[in-house]
Amino acid sequence: MTESPSQGTRRDLPKAYDPTAIEDRWAEYWVREKLFDVPPAEQKPVDPANVFTMLLPPPNVTGNLHMGHMFEHAESDILTRWHRMKGKTTLWVPGTDHAGIATQLMVERQLKTEGKTRQEMGREAFVDRVWQWKEHYGGAILGQMRRLGTSVDWSREYFTMDENLSAAVREAFVTMHEQGLIYRGAYIVNWCPRCQTAISDLEVVHEEQQGSIWEIRYPVIEEPGEFVTVATTRPETMLGDVAVAVHPDDERYRHLHGKRLRLPLVGREIPIVTDTWVSAEFGTGAVKVTPAHDPNDFAIGQRHGLASISVMDDTAHMTADTGTYAGLERYEARQRVLADLEAQGLLVAVKAHANSVGKCDRCKTVVEPRLSTQWFLKIQPLADKAIAAVEQGYIRFTPEQHAKTYFEWMRNIHDWCLSRQLWWGHRIPAWHCGTCQQVTVARETPAQCVHCGSEKLTQETDVLDTWFSSGLLPCSVFGWPRHTKDLDAFYPTQQLVTGFDILFFWVARMIMLGCHFMLDVPMADGSERTLKDAVPFREVHIHALVRDADRQKMSKTKGNVVDPIEIVGRFGTDAVRFTLAAMASPGTDIAFSEARTEGYRAFANKIWNAARFIFMNVERAEQAGVNVEAAKVMAAPMLGKDAALEARWIVSRLQATAADVNRALEEYRFHEAANLVYQFFWGEFCDWYLEAVKLRLDFNETAGQSVSKSASQQEALTTLLQVFEAALRMLSPFMPFLTEELWHAFWNGAPPAKSIALTRYPLGEDALRDAQAENDFALLQELIVQVRAARKDLGVEEKALVPVRVRAEGGAAAAIAANAAMVEKLARVAGIEQVAAVPEGAGVRSTPQFDVQVVYEKKIDVAAERERLTKEIARYEKEQANAERQLGNEAFLSKAPANVVEGLRTRAAELVLLLEKARAGLSELKEATN
Repeated sequence: MTESPSQGTRRDLPKAYDPTAIEDRWAEYWVREKLFDVPPAEQKPVDPANVFTMLLPPPNVTGNLHMGHMFEHAESDILTRWHRMKGKTTLWVPGTDHAGIATQLMVERQLKTEGKTRQEMGREAFVDRVWQWKEHYGGAILGQMRRLGTSVDWSREYFTMDENLSAAVREAFVTMHEQGLIYRGAYIVNWCPRCQTAISDLEVVHEEQQGSIWEIRYPVIEEPGEFVTVATTRPETMLGDVAVAVHPDDERYRHLHGKRLRLPLVGREIPIVTDTWVSAEFGTGAVKVTPAHDPNDFAIGQRHGLASISVMDDTAHMTADTGTYAGLERYEARQRVLADLEAQGLLVAVKAHANSVGKCDRCKTVVEPRLSTQWFLKIQPLADKAIAAVEQGYIRFTPEQHAKTYFEWMRNIHDWCLSRQLWWGHRIPAWHCGTCQQVTVARETPAQCVHCGSEKLTQETDVLDTWFSSGLLPCSVFGWPRHTKDLDAFYPTQQLVTGFDILFFWVARMIMLGCHFMLDVPMADGSERTLKDAVPFREVHIHALVRDADRQKMSKTKGNVVDPIEIVGRFGTDAVRFTLAAMASPGTDIAFSEARTEGYRAFANKIWNAARFIFMNVERAEQAGVNVEAAKVMAAPMLGKDAALEARWIVSRLQATAADVNRALEEYRFHEAANLVYQFFWGEFCDWYLEAVKLRLDFNETAGQSVSKSASQQEALTTLLQVFEAALRMLSPFMPFLTEELWHAFWNGAPPAKSIALTRYPLGEDALRDAQAENDFALLQELIVQVRAARKDLGVEEKALVPVRVRAEGGAAAAIAANAAMVEKLARVAGIEQVAAVPEGAGVRSTPQFDVQVVYEKKIDVAAERERLTKEIARYEKEQANAERQLGNEAFLSKAPANVVEGLRTRAAELVLLLEKARAGLSELKEATN
């Protein structure tokens, strides 16, 4: 077995917990040993029924890890490690996206510093330069992921422009073109003048801005002196007007139907057309029609056979068709147009107007609707299949409300503009014929035109939208379009964890493309694949946003961005991961808090110190001749009814916690799972069990000790070690570095597996639950807490031992008597006297199960004790009133679960007793002071 990078044996575990001293070593070890790699199914057959597969949303090759990434990766890694430890063949596939627009921008900026442009370099040299940039700078985020211990299969790392994935992209494009789903045409697209490419609706962010609306008079040619007034927010586009449209039923313009207008500044004659799309109530009821620069105008133009005149080029400068305005930047042209209109008396009014301005999501430049010849994908029938996949339950969204958003978008979706005017990306596999002007679409470079046989072919200069290639990933990473063993074994994937921001960019498109193509791929047994198995994934968990501590969205302009690498350097990866998990309540954004992270750093330190205490006792046990190796068994502890109470209790609590954690993770309640583990490890194991078990870990006196004491020590050590080891496994998905280090130290450098991540996750066995032990120990906990509180109120010195009197009955009295030594040790009690009546005097505490009095002669603070009892009575009375109100509410009683009603009745009865005791105590106190 390969030697692990543990710092050493359990005997020399460093005194101080230092995450920086262990994390790099284990991160490197996991990658070096290929612990999370899954061999191709061709080499090692896989049972598809026992597989957990997930794709990492591929970050841009230009990216660095931000807090959103770390949150997403933390949730994904917890799920992946959990499934792996449940015994499933677990495959998490990493990769990066070529990010066409973003990467090209990065390289162009770099060229600018060198005084170069891509146009000067030429396409081939520029693309080579981008590949060089990618090799040098790209994938930085994957290096950060390796450092953070993300348990992906690095042997399967992909880049969306790898040859095998590029082949899948070509196949998909050509196939859909052959099916008539991909077409080429001139339509209005969102055009970014800075990126100089078409972008999708999803890549446009809209901002509300206070702008203006201008009213302009157009002279009616047939009616001298009469004008039609139109309103516009983009006066520069009027230079491309080809008509003015009015509603056919608008009485104001009925007399002008069929007449012509003189286009101001240009002089072109344009018709007045009628169209029911026009709203008579909006503005002046007359709408300028500029088909080349507005999608609604384009539709009107199509209906009326109007020409389209483009007045802006791809850099948003005015074209030659605008006459004297040619060459002006769009906003400069706007000012010139307005000035000229005013000079001619045609500018009627300027009004303030709130306008939604669309901007490029990447460079924030205002986009222009622009007529452009592009490649499009028909959304039907793809969308219908994708809708049916979710409607029929083959894909489940968590939180569920995202399914509603998905349906709304999918039912109103437009054809997808696939082409981008870039040089970096998957070049569209289409060739234009210089002879017949037709287009040949082919999987391989054609030698001649399929239409006329000419050899004068030029490949399409456009590339495909980045999301087209990433939309194929769930099948292409496993070999599609080939029918591979990997495709049979790992498709559909089981899980996708991603953010809402790419629900439509990526998630919806994966569903559409997966359902479309995989329906044609037979199942492993040769049977026909149905929609159920054509989906790309079964579960989609949409995680929340990470905000700052004030719940503000993080942004560089606000200066509130949290750098995860810097935070990890200060607190350790485990503490940051645990913070994110503990705050990850479904549907609720995370307000990232360094204070919480500091707290979970302290949690890790608590576990570290617990391990040192345990390892110290293991050494003492070995020196005393106790069989330590027999105690270290990676299995659930099996205890008899005669075992020590604390042993039966901690085993039962371990099983209960493990079962609850598993249920929480199944439902993506990461916060609940993390807090359950936290409460068990810190509260129950460290604060209670370790303190209780110390009584049985006395290995100093070995000579002549009784067989029963020896057996008790062996049992205590066995339970301690087995519970601790199981608790490490339960914590492992949340804190992989800490648990790996301590687990290897636990096994003294000879573990039963190469990593704790390759062991089994505790599932929680009902057979090992012990309700009586849990009830009895809870009773002792309450007794100890009450004694400690009474000591504090009485001012008992910290180290002083004092006697107590306890009144309890039945099982409670028996449990207290049987475990008197534990109570005496943990509550600093000199002796326990069981009495028949409620003790009188100072230092009394009461619960429904017992009354306890700390016997202490020091004069008490009567005023403070009176105040305490008065507050206690007020609290009980308030609770009693609430209980009585609910129990008297028939509507509540008819709807509430039976166990809730019964619990409320039990508590109401307890409150009667507690109030009686508290009032009696207050009365006695008053009598004693009179």
